[in-house]
Amino acid sequence: MENTSEAIEDATTRLGLSFESLKGQFAGLRTGKASPSLVEGIKVDYYGAPTPIKNLGTISTPEPRQIKITPFDPSVLGEMNKAILAANIGVTPQTDGRILRITVPELNEERRKEIVKLAKRQAEDAKIAMRNIRRDANDAVKKLEKDGKATEDERDRALEQIQKAVDAEIAKVDAALKAKEAEVMAV
Repeated sequence: MENTSEAIEDATTRLGLSFESLKGQFAGLRTGKASPSLVEGIKVDYYGAPTPIKNLGTISTPEPRQIKITPFDPSVLGEMNKAILAANIGVTPQTDGRILRITVPELNEERRKEIVKLAKRQAEDAKIAMRNIRRDANDAVKKLEKDGKATEDERDRALEQIQKAVDAEIAKVDAALKAKEAEVMAV
């Protein structure tokens, strides 16, 4: 890095990506209603290559509690079925030879609490990743000062901006966690 603004820009970009990753993880958590994101990330062994299920067929939700997967290649139906069962997301797919139907059962209180616990763990992992990004950015800024590419004032301003960016992203993580928790616990 040549200057402190590059370090700040890199850190804010990485922080944003970290939050987007968390949002993707939250989308995959079951809330009692059918959502394509519940199965999109599941990897299927497709001719020896682990391939996301969303690349192998059309995923739709024809009813509030049902996910329908229509594979582009019907020969992969069995592998899709195995992959969904192996993903251990608490659903059992049914097939009629052409399509896969997944009925999403109502969540009981115990399962809701498990999902909330998992969401909290994912949020905490995201916060840890953000703190690591902050540490890396702070180290880069301090190295710039040490190498004579930044003054003490520039270093202090950059460290403050990095901290503000981290605080803002962590606040977004907390808000997203609170929303997900409310969504999961709603009966």
